[in-house]
Amino acid sequence: MIKEINLDNVLPQVFAGSENEPPVKDSQVWLHKITFSRPDNYLIEAESGTGKSSLCSYIYGNRKDYSGTITFDGNDISRFSMSHWCRLRTHALAILPQEMRLFPELTAMENIQIKNRLTDFKSETEIMAMLERLEIPHKANQLAARLSVGQQQRVAIIRALCQPFNFLILDEPVSHLDARNNATVASLIIDEAARQNASIIATSVGNKITIPITRQYNL
Repeated sequence: MIKEINLDNVLPQVFAGSENEPPVKDSQVWLHKITFSRPDNYLIEAESGTGKSSLCSYIYGNRKDYSGTITFDGNDISRFSMSHWCRLRTHALAILPQEMRLFPELTAMENIQIKNRLTDFKSETEIMAMLERLEIPHKANQLAARLSVGQQQRVAIIRALCQPFNFLILDEPVSHLDARNNATVASLIIDEAARQNASIIATSVGNKITIPITRQYNL
């Protein structure tokens, strides 16, 4: 279980030497001390090229090309073993990457079940209820490659929710959705996070996501 995530003087290596130049000098995240605490929700608003996807990858442990320190409850994540990361990614950390990472040759349901078979967290009835709630139950057995980008995004969101989590990391989760679907997706995410007493860390360009935010940072 993770109660708190701390960033201390973190900076992507690609920005090294540019500490006094945009976007670093204007950031409220890079080279600052930031704390994400459960069950509060956080929005990282950023323009393209400022490192929002990098930040998500750093917290999730996919990348280590940064200076500074990231800790979970005081423990430096750079020291975690792969087996420890696997446990965290199954029971404590969930992520929706911006690129979604669906397998185009698999159906929507098969893509969701890849995650769910690892966690055994949702029943097929519960998954179908989420598909129904996001208005795509008729797409369950359709290949991901044949879905619209907005439909793919909704499938990826459901897949991300098929696990227990303390923190849900969302990298531009509604970038391909209209206002109505944005609200529907936000409602599902809020309900699931509240049920698990979990926090949401979301990135967005132009503050498009409609979840209640405890604190917002500009990246």
